[in-house]
Amino acid sequence: MENKEIRELAQIMIDMGLTTLDLNSRGESIRLERHAAPVFAAPVAHIEAQAANPVLAAGPREEAQPTAAASVLHEVKSPTVGTFYASSEPGKDAFVKVGDKVSKGETLCLLEAMKMLNEIHADKAGVVVEILAENKQVVEFGQPLFRIDVSGN
Repeated sequence: MENKEIRELAQIMIDMGLTTLDLNSRGESIRLERHAAPVFAAPVAHIEAQAANPVLAAGPREEAQPTAAASVLHEVKSPTVGTFYASSEPGKDAFVKVGDKVSKGETLCLLEAMKMLNEIHADKAGVVVEILAENKQVVEFGQPLFRIDVSGN
């Protein structure tokens, strides 16, 4: 079984809320288990992004051109399991895009968890160099969402 197939099965587990999956196919047997991270939905719609170890890291989706000066990258990670939204509503511009300068406290995205939309804010000022999640993608607790170059601050 290839990595792509395993990742697809893992995503199905997340989407369906499964913690265990046993599969026998084409003479291969695989058992996937995941330990669901607790989901905490704060009644307040403002959650500061916090540093945590990534549970499931997504590959880079957008990248800015490297600069000659050494950069210091800061990762903004998901504080909860939820659905990533780049804008406040369909058809609207994204809160931020690669190359944008952001201030501490500026809204980067929304995460929907348990039918609640939570704003995710920049916890440091800098320039967005990577957006690591796609719109409407389910993200895990601790998963990196953005990389911000904070070397100019």
